[in-house]
Amino acid sequence: MRIALLSDAYPPIRTSGAVQLRDLAQEFVRHGHGVTVMVPSQDLASAWSLESLDGVQVLRLAALRTKDTGYVRRTLGEMLLSFMMRRGLRTSPLCDVKWDGVIWYSPTIFLGPLAASLKRSSHCDGYLILRDIFPEWAVDMGLLSKGPVYRFFKLVEQYQYAVADTIGVQSPSGLPYMTPWSKKPGRRLEVLQNWLAPAPNTGCRLAISESSLAGRKIFVYAGNMGLAQGMDVVLDLAERLIDRTDIGFLFVGRGSDVARLCALAAERGLSNVLFHDEVEPCEVPGLLAQCHIGLVVLDPRHKTHNVPGKFLTYMQAGLPVLARINAGNDLADLIRKENVGTACIGDSLDELQALALGLCDNVAGRAAMCERAKTLSDSRYSARTAVSQIVSALSARP
Repeated sequence: MRIALLSDAYPPIRTSGAVQLRDLAQEFVRHGHGVTVMVPSQDLASAWSLESLDGVQVLRLAALRTKDTGYVRRTLGEMLLSFMMRRGLRTSPLCDVKWDGVIWYSPTIFLGPLAASLKRSSHCDGYLILRDIFPEWAVDMGLLSKGPVYRFFKLVEQYQYAVADTIGVQSPSGLPYMTPWSKKPGRRLEVLQNWLAPAPNTGCRLAISESSLAGRKIFVYAGNMGLAQGMDVVLDLAERLIDRTDIGFLFVGRGSDVARLCALAAERGLSNVLFHDEVEPCEVPGLLAQCHIGLVVLDPRHKTHNVPGKFLTYMQAGLPVLARINAGNDLADLIRKENVGTACIGDSLDELQALALGLCDNVAGRAAMCERAKTLSDSRYSARTAVSQIVSALSARP
């Protein structure tokens, strides 16, 4: 099949979404499919740039900045995203290509018009990889009220769904939200598990043994630090455990809340906490090999459910997980069923502390969890399985 894969992030961007799309694209190539990734870029001197990256054809299309900028500029950039990408595509060597399938990844919710245009010109089906229920989670968090802005985002969201022939949600908890959409004839709704390709340990420039956390058991958080995570509770936990000089907390990544969290840790004098900028994706295995427990943090006000990409990364590295997540999240049941860590539902700091110490002090139990985590990663979260499932959906139409 000749496939167009649309996303707003792809390497060298280092977000978990970008890495997931890279792994998916490379797996398509290994299966013998021709895949072209179309991704926006604010750094181009021309309307488009075509390159081959690790065997994958990548078409970068000029667009406004949507990352690491204010909410107003981000929203404007996202609103114009599909239209600017489509304009760049029209002047590129791929303007007349006929595709056998169009796949796009959400977030963002603003790629629907581009997906619709490609589907229409190629008379093919579209597959939406839905990893984020926006704007609902923003309402849950109190970031958005159900006024005109919400209604605008809701229209964009619904249009994106209308364009898709198949939608793959990342956990069973996402199915009820999408059930009304699936009742229209010709539509297919399914669970598409997250995926992660095998990654060797090639080392990491961040050496914990040379840091202020040397010699400690490390709780690591690797990923985005924004409002959706509610990271303050981890600093509260670190403050509770300040006298445990054998325990340290490492935060690696970026996000809208990093500066505030750093300042808060300094204000509290948390000598057991260390912040570090994001590392290259190839360095993540080397980073996690130096750590002992992976942290998954979601604000308990969330009513939508997801399995964060960082959870898969921890499983692949054989790290038991300490999760503080929202009620009803499938991840809690998964962690308990597979016995790969512990999960705290809600905002009880006492419970979180007890679970953290239980993991940290049970060396034998933690070692057994490490093996189960690796087994879970290999059996459930492979890019190979995701590609087979998507190809099956795109090939279903007679």
